[in-house]
Amino acid sequence: MSSDESPNASAPRERRDAVREKAQQVQARQSRARVARRATLVILVVAVIAVAAVVVTWAVSSAASKPLLKPANVTDDGFAVTEVTGVGVTTGAKQSDVDATPTAAPTATPKAAASDQPVVDIRVYVDYLSSGSHDFQVANAQQLADWVTQDAATLSYYPVAMLTAKSNGTKYSLRAASAAACVATHSPHTFFAYNNALLTQQPGVESDGLTDVQLADLAIASGADDPKVVRSCIEDQSFATWAKDATDRALKGLPGTNDVSLTGTPMVLVNGMPYVGALDDPKEFAQFVLTIASDAYYKDSGATPTATATATPKP
Repeated sequence: MSSDESPNASAPRERRDAVREKAQQVQARQSRARVARRATLVILVVAVIAVAAVVVTWAVSSAASKPLLKPANVTDDGFAVTEVTGVGVTTGAKQSDVDATPTAAPTATPKAAASDQPVVDIRVYVDYLSSGSHDFQVANAQQLADWVTQDAATLSYYPVAMLTAKSNGTKYSLRAASAAACVATHSPHTFFAYNNALLTQQPGVESDGLTDVQLADLAIASGADDPKVVRSCIEDQSFATWAKDATDRALKGLPGTNDVSLTGTPMVLVNGMPYVGALDDPKEFAQFVLTIASDAYYKDSGATPTATATATPKP
C-alpha cells in the first residue's frame, strides 16, 4: 500500500512547492519593479533640483555681473546743455516779443565787469507727455538757446516720468525719458535738439505716444551720432529703470533747493528758486531770470542796486 500511496502524496507537495516558487518569483519581480520605479523617481527629482539650481545660479550670477544701467553725462539726474546747434526754434513761440539776456542788471557802477557777473543756473524738470512742458519749451526755447550761447546761463534738463499711466498702457513718459537719456549719453551735443523735438512734437495725453522705433527715428533726425548705438539704446529702453528711479528721487526732494520736491511738470528752477509764472510767457520768465540774476549779483558783489532788472521788448 505504501508504495502505491507515495506518488499520490508527493504530487500535492510538488504542486504546492511549484505554486509557492511561482509566487515568490512574482513577488521578486514586483519588488524589483518597485525598486526600479523608486530609483527612477529619485533620479527625476534629483535632475529637476539640479536644473533648478543651475537656473537660479545663472540668474543670480547674470544679475550680479550686469551693472545697473545709468546714463553718462548726468549730474543729480540732469543733463547739461552744452550745444544748441541744429535747433530751429522758430516754432511760433511767443519769444519774439522779448530780447533779454539774464546778466546782472544795469547799474550805476560800471566797475562790475562781465566776468564778475554771476551765471544763472536754470534747471527744467520735464515730462515728455506734459502739456505744460511743451508750452514752456515752445515759448522759451529761443531765449534759452541764446542765454546758453552767450554763456549767460547754464541750462540742464531733468527727464522724469510722472505721466507713465497716461498713454494707454504704453508707458510713453518712461520710454521717452529713457530715450532722452540715451541721446544724452551717446550723443550729448544733440541732446538739446532731441529734447526740443520731443517737446515740440509731443503726442497727446491718453494717446499711445511714439513707439520706440519712432523715438529712435526722431533721435537720428535730430542729428544723433552713432545712430546704431543710439537706436539700440532707445529700442531696448536701456535707461527705463533709471528714469523711474530718478522720478522717485525727484518726488522726494530736489538737490540744491530748500526742501523743494517735484510736484508737477514742468518744474523750472532758477538758482534753486521755483518759477511760478506763466509757462507760455517768455517775457515774464525773462523778468524772473533777470531778477534772480540781479539779486545774486548784488549779494555777491556787495553793491547797492541802483536800477531795476527789466526785460526789454523788441520794437
